[in-house]
Amino acid sequence: MSSPGKRRDMDIMKLMMSDWNVELVEENMSEFYVSFKGPKDSPYEGGEWKVHVELPEAYPYKSPSIGFVNRIFHPNVDETGGSVCLDVINQTWSPMFDLINVFEVFLPQLLLYPNPADPLNGEAAALLMREPQLYNQKVKDYVQRFARPESMADRNGASGGRKDSEDGDEKMNGGGAKGNESEGFLSSSSDDES
Repeated sequence: MSSPGKRRDMDIMKLMMSDWNVELVEENMSEFYVSFKGPKDSPYEGGEWKVHVELPEAYPYKSPSIGFVNRIFHPNVDETGGSVCLDVINQTWSPMFDLINVFEVFLPQLLLYPNPADPLNGEAAALLMREPQLYNQKVKDYVQRFARPESMADRNGASGGRKDSEDGDEKMNGGGAKGNESEGFLSSSSDDES
């Protein structure tokens, strides 16, 4: 079996050689951003999110930390911090998985099949259960406000925090800052939060 460092580098290279737009933060390749588009035939279609990824030293034996930088309305994503509640990343991660799985399978499934029974965003969960049409409309509104592909260039310049424009003025939000598992990211060591 190859060392964790070699496997990490190989997985990142596979991601970079695929159709994913990857922006490295550090030379050691343990932290980066990926441009992620909403799945077809979902209310997230047409949106593009900057997803922050941190790989622990023990990757692939320990799961990556994943967080949305720009806002998304979803029952299993913390709206203010961007952290993701996804069992396959937080609790059942296996070294058989790689980064391609995260972006081609796990995150699309999260957006296509939200789990309102295990929410990080109670408002989104309640709306999805009580009024699914209103939920879909609010998701589409968030896509228009925070996840337009043409605004990705703006977010690419701001790699330290979340840049949101809820009331028309730009502000930096502390969630999603690099290396902040307690506020911005959920990793395998944070099982009690999912």
